[in-house]
This record gives sequence, C-alpha cells and structure tokens, in this order.
Amino acid sequence: MLADVISVKPLEGYRLQVQFEDGVSGVVNVKELVEFTGVFEYLKDEEQFAQVAVNEELGVVCWPNGADLDSDVLYSVVTEQPLPEFEALRVPSS
Repeated sequence: MLADVISVKPLEGYRLQVQFEDGVSGVVNVKELVEFTGVFEYLKDEEQFAQVAVNEELGVVCWPNGADLDSDVLYSVVTEQPLPEFEALRVPSS
C-alpha cells in the first residue's frame, strides 16, 4: 500500500477531502471513481454519503453499509500518479 488514509471529510458534490499518513492530502470526486450501483448505490443519498469515515485498522475510506474505497486508488488520484503494477502470483504446477 502506498499510504493509509488517516482522515476524511465529506464535501458537496460527492467529493472527499482525504489525508494520508505521509502528509499528502487532496480532494477526490467519488462520482468519477465509482458508479452508484450495488454496494455504492447507498451513496446516492448525500446524507448517507456524508457518513464517510476512516477504517483505522485498514487505512481505507468506508461507509456504514460496508462500502469502501482502496487507499491506493485514492492516493493515485490525489497525487496524479499511476497505480503501481503488481505481478500476478504464480503457482507452480505439480
């Protein structure tokens, strides 16, 4: 993980002010990241969206219904840096 989220504040227009453990902070427009369907449909209601919090154990942004946003993705958006590439795990054949 690049950096855990340590604070989050809901803003108008489905945006979040996020701060990471390394001091980086910025605004993320959630509407540009996810479709409000499935687990994220709950967030269409701005009052529900405003219930955002930080899961301190995982370092991610989350909501009471179980929806969450990966901190790597948020960090990538805030810093305008691409997500790191991860190598697929290879299982040896028997």
